[in-house]
Amino acid sequence: MKNEQMNLEHLWMPFSANRDFKSKPRLMNAANGLYYQKPDGSPVLDGTAGLWCCNAGHGHEKIVTAIQEQAAKMDFGPSFQLGHPLAFKAAETLLKLAPSDAFQYAFFTNSGSEAVDTALKISMAYQQHIGHTEKTMIIGRERAYHGVGFGGITAGGLPSNKKYFTLLPGFDHICHTHDLEHNAFSKGEPSWGKHLADDLERVIEKHGADKIAAFITEPVAGSTGILVPPKGYLKRIREICDTHNILLIFDEVITGFGRLGTPFAAQYFDVEPDMITCAKGLTSGTVPMGAVLIKKGIYDAFQQGDAKAIDLFHGYTYSAHPLAAAAALAAIDVYSEDGLIDRAADMASYWEDAMHSLRGVGSIIDIRTIGLMAGIEMEARDGKVGARGYDVFTDAFHEQGLLIRITGDTVALSPPLIIEKEHIDQIVETLRKIIPNH
Repeated sequence: MKNEQMNLEHLWMPFSANRDFKSKPRLMNAANGLYYQKPDGSPVLDGTAGLWCCNAGHGHEKIVTAIQEQAAKMDFGPSFQLGHPLAFKAAETLLKLAPSDAFQYAFFTNSGSEAVDTALKISMAYQQHIGHTEKTMIIGRERAYHGVGFGGITAGGLPSNKKYFTLLPGFDHICHTHDLEHNAFSKGEPSWGKHLADDLERVIEKHGADKIAAFITEPVAGSTGILVPPKGYLKRIREICDTHNILLIFDEVITGFGRLGTPFAAQYFDVEPDMITCAKGLTSGTVPMGAVLIKKGIYDAFQQGDAKAIDLFHGYTYSAHPLAAAAALAAIDVYSEDGLIDRAADMASYWEDAMHSLRGVGSIIDIRTIGLMAGIEMEARDGKVGARGYDVFTDAFHEQGLLIRITGDTVALSPPLIIEKEHIDQIVETLRKIIPNH
């Protein structure tokens, strides 16, 4: 169906400039492997794994078949006081990817946003259960993205996501780690900035350690433009949390399932949190699903009362939905059988060198890379933050057949883990061509 034959008016699109989109739509109606397809049949190289999620590429036969077969076998199963076998198998299989055997439980949600709010609620309730009744605060970080639930936007640090909404009380934030003066064009973890972790001590001194339940952070801040933590930063965060009996939550909705060449960023940085939130790559983007990976000690704190009483008053209608559980099991099998996580690690150095070859091109003022992630930051136009980025994004799609993501004036890239060197070269040469035009 051609664009002019479609009525685009009635859908209010998320995180979108609706009027501009509908004046010149960017539509895709099929996908396979590394490519989307426009309605006219022309290909679009996927430089973003959809929305950070299609790690196994598009249309993988094993995942598709698993979803189809499960839909025919059982379309839905209630998850309150009832269960189905795939839910338990999915939890067991997911936990095999965890950074240690201490992670013994998984709580399923439908998205990263819900996973974050779940982890925040569990952290607060856990502190109550172990007698720390005043530990109710959550500390986040500036420029962090933790989804769009009220817990997530309050813990997060993106002003536009908070602008029109009444936020929750009992939250505070430490400083971010972005510093062009010291860290521009760093490859991997910047050498400067470990000391920025000590800002958590400032916030603890401000409120008192006996008031803080948890600290939540993205190991690599994705949605704000790929902010890679300085060397030693996350280890220092872990030390501070341990000193003050504060739970550490890693938001790995983006970094999970091979993005850095390890199952989770926790393994990459050799830092073990108390809980991990994940989604996106959990099903390779095929069916909405999120999860919280939880250490046994936290779960056990909820199991001290009447065995017939509900131990956590929280959950979702679609928690561990049968189709999502089938997709997750298949996706995790694919990551293992196809060697995609190791493949990402092997491809990372080529990716890094290719991206940094763009230094000096047009308005580029910084390039940040880690694993198969890259942030290419362009100088903003005077008084028009984000305008240059938007023009590069639309040009790439309409004229060059390349899907990129823009956050402000930063090009954010995170391709499917099946990407080949020739596709990396195509992405780089396309950006080399179009960025100077804007």
